[in-house]
Amino acid sequence: MVEKNTEEKIIVAAEKVFIEKGLAGARMQEIADEAGINKSLLHYYYRSKEKLFTMVFKIAFKTFAPDLIKAFEGDDDFFVKIERFVFAYLSIIDKNPHIPVFIISELGNNPKRLVDIIGYLDLNVQPVYDAIEEEIKKKMIKEIEPSDLIINVIALCVFPVVAKPIIKNIVFKGSEEEYKKMLDRRKVEAARFVISAIKNTD
Repeated sequence: MVEKNTEEKIIVAAEKVFIEKGLAGARMQEIADEAGINKSLLHYYYRSKEKLFTMVFKIAFKTFAPDLIKAFEGDDDFFVKIERFVFAYLSIIDKNPHIPVFIISELGNNPKRLVDIIGYLDLNVQPVYDAIEEEIKKKMIKEIEPSDLIINVIALCVFPVVAKPIIKNIVFKGSEEEYKKMLDRRKVEAARFVISAIKNTD
């Protein structure tokens, strides 16, 4: 248990330092201080800053990456599945608003990292593609490329968080309260917007 707690402390501390300073600016001594351990113990668990960053990044991406397959499993109505995904995904982002910004920032510095992480997570969105194509065949939704639909849904969820400085200060005149109210509304409104756009009314 002690070992697990120590590792958890290191990950939490490293995430905080990496978010604030990025990979290049972070120092192992800072992470050790933040975790409340000595530097030699930190090196015992993670021999280099790069290895520690990779672990933190994997954990962050796994939290951030949409669990599309799980959201679209089962016999529920397709539109219910979209609502379920949007609500769950925005709830995760609401609790971890730093993660999308952290990941997008670091991917800009090292795009190859995304390829490595996708391999680590073994993400397979084919079942989601199949579910979308099945709804098209049944004429429940309009003709749309599955990839376009997935990207549209994710963008509607992520953009308001990544663009917070612009949205908060321009749209809501600096009001944090109004910005948070908007995020809560989007748990319903984003799904409603997508469903309205793809629902076949013929």
